[in-house]
Amino acid sequence: MRQKKWIEYLSDEDLGFLKRFLLASGTLKDLAAQYGISYPTVRLRLDRLIEKVKVIDAGVEAGHFETTLRSLHAEGRMDASAFRELLDAYRVEENLHANRSA
Repeated sequence: MRQKKWIEYLSDEDLGFLKRFLLASGTLKDLAAQYGISYPTVRLRLDRLIEKVKVIDAGVEAGHFETTLRSLHAEGRMDASAFRELLDAYRVEENLHANRSA
């Protein structure tokens, strides 16, 4: 099975934001005006998207579930404690499965 490209992990909303960002020539002030929101809000959205792409790139060896968890956390849709709990539980399950298979 082929590894998904980083862009394939992005939501339609992420892709729409990226498109608008490109069309605004990377000017966050113009992007904020287009969305009708403040500059800091657009900056936060961009920072979260950047973090999400970094997480995806860093998790090339990670499975789909782990990459999804990391993406949700990077987007601010999951707090740090929930992220850590789910990731730890997933890794315990993975280890149990691996030990049964061995």
